[in-house]
Amino acid sequence: MSTMQVDAVLVLICVYLGGVTGKAAQQRGHKLETYKQSRSRRETSRMEGGGGHKTGSPILKRSSDMTKSPMTKSEQLLRIDDHDFTMRPAFGGPPIPVGVDVQVESLDTISEVDMDFTMTLYLRHYWKDERLSFPSTNNQSMTFDSRLAKKIWVPDMFFVHSKRSFIHDTTTENVMLRVHPDGNVLYSLRITVTSMCNMDLSRFPLDTQTCSLEIESYAYTDDDLMLYWKKGNESLNTDEKISLSQFLIQKFHTTTKLAFYSSTGWYNRLYIHFTLRRHIFFFLLQTYFPATLMVMLSWVSFWIDRRAVPARVPLGITTVLTMSTIITGVNASMPRVSYIKAVDIYLWVSFVFVFLSVIEYAAVNYLSTVQERKERKLRERLPCTCGIGNPDDMMTDPQITGYTTMEVNATRNYGMPENGSRQERMLAQVALGDPQITGQVRSSRGYVNIWIDTHAIDKYSRVIFPGAYALFNIVYWSIYC
Repeated sequence: MSTMQVDAVLVLICVYLGGVTGKAAQQRGHKLETYKQSRSRRETSRMEGGGGHKTGSPILKRSSDMTKSPMTKSEQLLRIDDHDFTMRPAFGGPPIPVGVDVQVESLDTISEVDMDFTMTLYLRHYWKDERLSFPSTNNQSMTFDSRLAKKIWVPDMFFVHSKRSFIHDTTTENVMLRVHPDGNVLYSLRITVTSMCNMDLSRFPLDTQTCSLEIESYAYTDDDLMLYWKKGNESLNTDEKISLSQFLIQKFHTTTKLAFYSSTGWYNRLYIHFTLRRHIFFFLLQTYFPATLMVMLSWVSFWIDRRAVPARVPLGITTVLTMSTIITGVNASMPRVSYIKAVDIYLWVSFVFVFLSVIEYAAVNYLSTVQERKERKLRERLPCTCGIGNPDDMMTDPQITGYTTMEVNATRNYGMPENGSRQERMLAQVALGDPQITGQVRSSRGYVNIWIDTHAIDKYSRVIFPGAYALFNIVYWSIYC
C-alpha cells in the first residue's frame, strides 16, 4: 500500500469518529434542554396553584433591591468616604433633634454604704442624618453592628454622676445600628451603669428612696443638639420581672431639664426617676424583735429576790452586752452619717431600758445595805436581849411592845418582808418600847423611819418598765409607719 492510500484511510477514520462524537453531544444537549423545559413547566404550574402559594407571593417572587445585592458594599452604598462624619448632621444649622427611649432590663443592686445603684438597660437614640440616605426600591432598612457605628457620627451620650459603666461585649459588642433609606437612624446599646443615689436614711429602715439616672450629651450644647424623650413618659419601659430583695419598686417616671456649666453653657439633660420602698420584715426579724426580747428579758430580774446577787447581776450584764452587739451589727452595714436614724432611736431607747434595769437592782442593793447598816447600829443601842427566848413570844408581850396580841397579828406582815425579818422588827419595836432608846433614836436624823421596804422598788418596776416601753413602741410606730 502506498503512502497516499494510508493517509486517505486515516482521514476517513477521523471523519467517522468526529461524526459519532457530534451526534452524542447533540443528544446530550437535547436531553438537557428537555429537562430545563420540564422544570420550567413544573415551576409555572406550582406558581399557578400546584404548590399552594398565590401568584406574586414574596416567598417566590421578590423585586430586586440593590441594598441586598452582594455586589454592593455597605460603605459604598452609604457613601461613608464622601462625607466628614466628625461633624454633626446639618452642622451650622439648627440643633439636631435626638430622641431617646430606654428599656430597663434589671435593677441589680442598691447600696446604702456606697449610696449608689446598678442598672442594666437598653439605650436607644433616634435621629436623622441625610448623609446616610441611600436609594431603595422597597424602603428596606439596613442593620449593622458596632463596626460601622465607629465610622459615622453618633450622639455622645454619657451618664451624669455615674461611677462605673460599660457596654456588654458577649459574644460581640451589644451595639445595633439601623439605617433607613431616608437617613433616619436607630442606634441602640446595652449598658450596665453604676450611678450615685443620694439617700436620706433618717427614717431607715422604714424609709422610701428616690434615685435618678441622668443622661446628657458631653460635647454638644442645646445650640447643637436637642435631647428629648421620644414618646414622653412612655419612652421608659421596664421589665415586669424586675424585683429587689430589700425594696419594692413603686414607680418609674421621666423628666427633662436644662443643666448649666459656667465654662461651656447649657445642656439638655434627661432624668429617669424611680421610687423604692424598703421591705421591713427582714429588719423586724434581725433587729427589732431581738432588741424587744432583750428588754423583756431584763425585766425578769424584778421577780428575782434581791439577795440573789449571782442571778440578777449576770442577767443584767448579759442583756446589756447583747444590746451592744445588736447596735454594733446594725451600724456596721450602714454609712457613717451625721444624723440619727429611726433604727438608732429604737435600739438606743431599748438599750436605756436594759441599762436602767441594771441600775434599778443597784439601787435596791444599795438601799438594802443602808437598811442593814441602820439596823446594826440600832442593835448596838438596844439593851441586852440575852434572856429573850422566842422573838414571836416577845412580839406578843404587851409589857415589852405596848401592843396586844391582836394588834401584833394584824400588823405582823405590813410592809415587811416574809423571810428573816421578824427578829429585826421585834428589835425595832423593843427599842421603841424603851423611852430612853426611843429618845435617842428620834434625836438622830434619818432614823425615824427604821424600815425601808426595798421590795416596793421591784414591785413598782414590774409595772413602770413594761408600761413605759409599751408607750414608747406606740409612739414610735405611729410616727414612722
